[in-house]
Amino acid sequence: GSTNAIIHLVAIAGRLGLELSLDDFDRLARSTPFLLDLKPSGRFLMEDFYYAGGLPALLAELAPLLDLSAVTVTGRSLGENISGAAVYDRNLIRTMNAPLAREGGLAVLRGSLAPDGAIIKPTAASPALLTHRGRAVVFKNYEEMNRLIDDESLQIRPEDVLVLQNCGPVGAPGMPEWGFLPIPTRLLQAGVRDMVRISDARMSGTAFGTVVVHASPEAAVGGPLGLVRTGDIIHLDVPTRRLDLLVDDNEMNRRRLAWQPLARHFERGYGWLFQEHVLQADRGCDFDFLTAQGRRPTG
Repeated sequence: GSTNAIIHLVAIAGRLGLELSLDDFDRLARSTPFLLDLKPSGRFLMEDFYYAGGLPALLAELAPLLDLSAVTVTGRSLGENISGAAVYDRNLIRTMNAPLAREGGLAVLRGSLAPDGAIIKPTAASPALLTHRGRAVVFKNYEEMNRLIDDESLQIRPEDVLVLQNCGPVGAPGMPEWGFLPIPTRLLQAGVRDMVRISDARMSGTAFGTVVVHASPEAAVGGPLGLVRTGDIIHLDVPTRRLDLLVDDNEMNRRRLAWQPLARHFERGYGWLFQEHVLQADRGCDFDFLTAQGRRPTG
């Protein structure tokens, strides 16, 4: 599924005064099997999915996990909408008893590099990189990344971790889909097809690879992502849901004291309003003054 859906659903819940956290998504992903063999997490295309039965057929397979009484935009219940749905290609839409994977396509990571959470699509990542330790190569912003990604003086290696800072809600601003960092041309020509990449940006639902996005809090507001330096060691462990910067506490404290916020992009108008009041990715990137007070549990 799209990582963007998490932001949207958390924001909607906030408007309604409902508690919906990243941990809820991780819990659901752990208990929802991966049934759809669709790119970027599988082999087939969206058109193939349509002819295999489409979304109604997939939802029918997942029916035991769904609230079928929920009323949809059609005016009918979810159960009514998927009644009679059929699967025409079992290579593409699997059953609950024979899934592609026992867990779903999203995972929430936490640790010293993303205390408030970060998102990865494990089913679209390289299995060999789901547990990985590597040297950080840091780009301060999107422009620097575009300028330097093929700079051979950086001596980027396949086992390195590419880190993009200041591309979150405040930093970019607006959290663009810049999280799918390119692999250096030299490495592509050598046959490298994936690397661990980490940012506070978003990425398209069609993106694939071992890409960590939505790191919160973002670099521009003083999050640990903004304190990473080239040469630091980063440890990613998706099975245990950890994302850690392996730098000792004394050094991190020195970096925090030396940290200076970037100059804001706007001094007035809507841009200023946005940067002053936008929430972080783990809270939906809505305006703080539009969320309801006194949230209640969703369950």
